[in-house]
Amino acid sequence: MKVCVLLSGGMDSVTVLYEALASHDVVACLSFDYGAKHNACEIPFAKLHADRNGIAHHTIALDFMDRLFKSDLLRSGGGIPDGHYAEESMKQTVVPFRNGIMLSIAAGFAESITADGVVIAAHSGDHAIYPDCREPFMQAMGEAMGQGTYAKIQLLRPFIAMDKTAIARRGAELGIDFAETWSCYKGGEIHCGTCGTCVERREAFHLAGLPDPTVYLKTPPLPGFPS
Repeated sequence: MKVCVLLSGGMDSVTVLYEALASHDVVACLSFDYGAKHNACEIPFAKLHADRNGIAHHTIALDFMDRLFKSDLLRSGGGIPDGHYAEESMKQTVVPFRNGIMLSIAAGFAESITADGVVIAAHSGDHAIYPDCREPFMQAMGEAMGQGTYAKIQLLRPFIAMDKTAIARRGAELGIDFAETWSCYKGGEIHCGTCGTCVERREAFHLAGLPDPTVYLKTPPLPGFPS
């Protein structure tokens, strides 16, 4: 199947790119610059992996989201909270309907380049706070993409039943150097080590029994683990 991969440059999307390369014809990768604090850190890694594999990479600017939407993930929002994704404070990082907007664009783009499907790295760990990452949403969006395109574009989500730990293990099996990915929502020069995505990243490597190649500003004890 000819597919387009949504490639942010984070752990999940880079792993899903290589997962897709193992079983599909990846004809393009899409990144979105929507005004998130970490977009400038993340997107260069997306381009690196697309270029390395000879795949066309496009960055689509969605600057209206930074101007009009409310979220602390955006440059126009407040500070990124520290802590685990399970904490209520992490809901501050939700960008309303982000995946719905990006998948709508990806569906139109995929049909325009005669692709058959769009691949997204949504996974079970996202479900707790991100309503547009949950499988009921993905099922509905996939149905809309199929019904709304002549090509009956399919929405592929190979990691939807996996957590971050399983994705880390799969990435290791695929030979991915996770130092060439970005997670930290704060968008500094190095990963902070304390925001929700950094905690999740550190936790995934720990639980997977894999060395963590990431340089962090701080590495306090992980929640629920001995120091």
